[in-house]
Amino acid sequence: MFISLRCVRVVVFFCFLFKSIYLSIYLSIYLSIYLSPYKVRTNRLSLYKVQLQELQANKTVLVKIRITMETKSAFKLAWFYRNAIIVILVPIILLPLPLILDLKEAKCGYAILIMAIYWITEALPIPVTSLLPVILFPMLEVIPAKEISKFYLNDTIMLFVGGLLVAIAIETWQLHKRIALRILMLFGSEPRWLILGLMLNTWFLSMWISNTATTAMMMPIAEAVLQQLRKTKDQKITVSDNLAMEIDNIEDKSIQLNKQIADQQDIRNLPPNKESNLQLNADKDNDKNFSRLCKAVCLSIAYAANTGGTGTLTGTPPNLVLKGQADELFGSRGLKTEVTFANWMLLGVPLSVINIILTWVWLQTFFLRCRGFSSCCGVKQTEEVKQNVKAVVSREYEKLGPMSFAEIMVLILFIILALLWITRDLQAAGGWGLLFGKKFASDSTPAILIGVLLFIIPSEIPKLKAQENNDDRDSKNPPTLLTWPIIHEKLPWGIVLLLGGGFALANASKVSGLSALVSQQLILLSSMTPWVMNMILAFIVSIATEVTSNTATATLLMPIMAELALGINLNPLYLMITAALACSFAFMLPVATPPNAIVFSGGHLKVSDMASAGLFVNIFCVLTLTLAINTWGDSIFDFHHVPRAFFDNTTLITTLATSNVSLP
Repeated sequence: MFISLRCVRVVVFFCFLFKSIYLSIYLSIYLSIYLSPYKVRTNRLSLYKVQLQELQANKTVLVKIRITMETKSAFKLAWFYRNAIIVILVPIILLPLPLILDLKEAKCGYAILIMAIYWITEALPIPVTSLLPVILFPMLEVIPAKEISKFYLNDTIMLFVGGLLVAIAIETWQLHKRIALRILMLFGSEPRWLILGLMLNTWFLSMWISNTATTAMMMPIAEAVLQQLRKTKDQKITVSDNLAMEIDNIEDKSIQLNKQIADQQDIRNLPPNKESNLQLNADKDNDKNFSRLCKAVCLSIAYAANTGGTGTLTGTPPNLVLKGQADELFGSRGLKTEVTFANWMLLGVPLSVINIILTWVWLQTFFLRCRGFSSCCGVKQTEEVKQNVKAVVSREYEKLGPMSFAEIMVLILFIILALLWITRDLQAAGGWGLLFGKKFASDSTPAILIGVLLFIIPSEIPKLKAQENNDDRDSKNPPTLLTWPIIHEKLPWGIVLLLGGGFALANASKVSGLSALVSQQLILLSSMTPWVMNMILAFIVSIATEVTSNTATATLLMPIMAELALGINLNPLYLMITAALACSFAFMLPVATPPNAIVFSGGHLKVSDMASAGLFVNIFCVLTLTLAINTWGDSIFDFHHVPRAFFDNTTLITTLATSNVSLP
């Protein structure tokens, strides 16, 4: 109401303003005519009449200008308060949905639509929107508040928190930077191998730590390498004393100055020729080639971060959204889901490796214009430039110093955690999880165990012997590998709330019957071959996640994918895993994912560069995903088999009777 009154006041103000201007002009002309002497008045009468006629003719123009200015000011004011307008108007506009239908499905849909619009527009912060289920669903009588609140801290979220604790420890002690620089030292400075080294670093690290943190760490390293590639033969790296460097600099500057004067005199004495034009064109080509190299390097880091997150279960939040909702879906029917850390790696790691290789080849073809196997985009690198690149990487690695006790302990704990995740449930081969019973230990158990150890193990070697001077006042206990202030600062609590809100939303969709209703509307897809339907849905999800949060997209789609799969007699995981992995295929826009935004902020890229290159990356990633799901993914998760427990629901039996679809 305040905003509407403000707009009315602005419009009325401009109306009075233009009206007063018009009247003042009219009165000034009138008074100047009739208050002036007769002779002057008669001489000017014809002139003022013409001016009045022109003013009258331009009246419509003034009105149009006035309306345009008022409209612009109103739009400007509305844009300034757009978030408040969206937050207030969206629930009011959608209010007829629960009032007219008065069904649980309509009430749940009302809440989901509000959250979806808030997530897409970010009128409220995404974590704040994730808290709305605690308010909306009890008020709409969909689910009690006690049932909703428990979804904000379940087993999947504990797995996520445990993985984050280890990732934060790796970042705190710069272990990820040491690993990245060490791998880069193994690769040369040729553009193709440089890009491959950066991609492999980013791909491996993003499987275990945040994609955003990995990209933010890799970009400065890439920029330093690109600066060395930009240098010419005349730019050298000196390692002498400060005095020697100053003397050398003075001599070099005088030599270069004399050389430049001589060159300029020679150029002035020579007439223009074709060679100078050819040199100018060559310089322009070199600038274009280097610009393409910068674009390829930046995009390789972002694409590798997005792709690497699909390799492990904790690599990216959409994977955990899938696991949490799959555990709830299967667990409510007394079943055990096959989504474990080991099974996911069997599917995700080969898929991400294929996508990394294809992306590497595509970036070379699209940006570097590689024709041969050893040269790209016409970049001719001398031995000196190669040595400079190696020197930059070596210098950064030497700054880290020798590997500290804290880094060694974090690395050991990281390896132990990975082994515990992989060996917990080895299917027929058993696993350490059987020592505590099949239903007691989960992937969150070792994650929290290692996380707690990080708060116990010191960051320095404990001193077992007392000091010779026996002065305990100066001795202090070394800090542990992790401290709570570090966790309080670096742990992304917003994602934790987003995951919890997603699980609450999915449960409400299932309880109210909304997800089953939506899946029935999509039953027309049952006429398609399953792998074709799978591919089409993957394309749709990959496009949707370009403009919305991938976690929010996965949260909204998982219940629908589950009910749709059951509605056409398919294993729910067949479509749920596809949708979860497709949520990570956001390569076209800077706003799609934080890694895209980070590399775009470097200044080397345009939106058109990212869109044109990312379109083909999206296409072949979806194609490889379809291949993976229908080949080795089927052998891992047994998509052909639909547990009989899903047939207990009479609604599902009726739906299943209308279709007879099987996997190829």
